Amino acid sequence: MPAEPIAAVLGSASRVEMTQIVLPEHTNAMGTIFGGQVAAWIDICGAIAAQRFCRRQVVTASIDELIFLHPIQRGHIAVFQAIVNAAWGSSMEVGVTVDGEDPLTGIRTRTSTATLTFVALNADGSRIPVPQLVPDTEGGKDREAEANARRARRLRGG
Repeated sequence: MPAEPIAAVLGSASRVEMTQIVLPEHTNAMGTIFGGQVAAWIDICGAIAAQRFCRRQVVTASIDELIFLHPIQRGHIAVFQAIVNAAWGSSMEVGVTVDGEDPLTGIRTRTSTATLTFVALNADGSRIPVPQLVPDTEGGKDREAEANARRARRLRGG
C-alpha cells in the first residue's frame, strides 16, 4: 500500500530535466522536429514532474498553452525542464520549457514553452487530493501567482 501523501512539498522537489536526441524519425521533410513529437515529450516530462510532486498516478487534464518559438534540428538534443507551478485540490499546473541544443557547440536555444494541468488519481481512477505546494524561491512564488491567475481565467471560461 503506498504511503499517504505529504501535507506540503517544496516546489523544487518536482523539478525534472529530460533529454532526447532528435532522430530522423522525429523530423519532417525540412529536417526539423515534428510539433506533435515535441508535444508528446512535453506531456511526459510534465507528467513526471506532477507525479514526483504528489507521488500518485496522474493524467493530463489539459495543455493550456503550447508555444513553438524555434524549430529543433535533426541530430540536435531536445532538453525539457518541468516544474509544478501551483497545486489545488486534486490538480496541479506544470510549466515546461524546451531548449534545442547543438551537440557540437553546446549552444542552447529556447524552442518551446507549455503549461499543462494534471489530475492525481487513486487506484480506482478517482481524483485524490495533492499536497500543498510550498514555493521555495522567488521564481516559484511568481510562478504560483501566475498559475493562480491563469486558473481563475479558466474557471471564468476565458
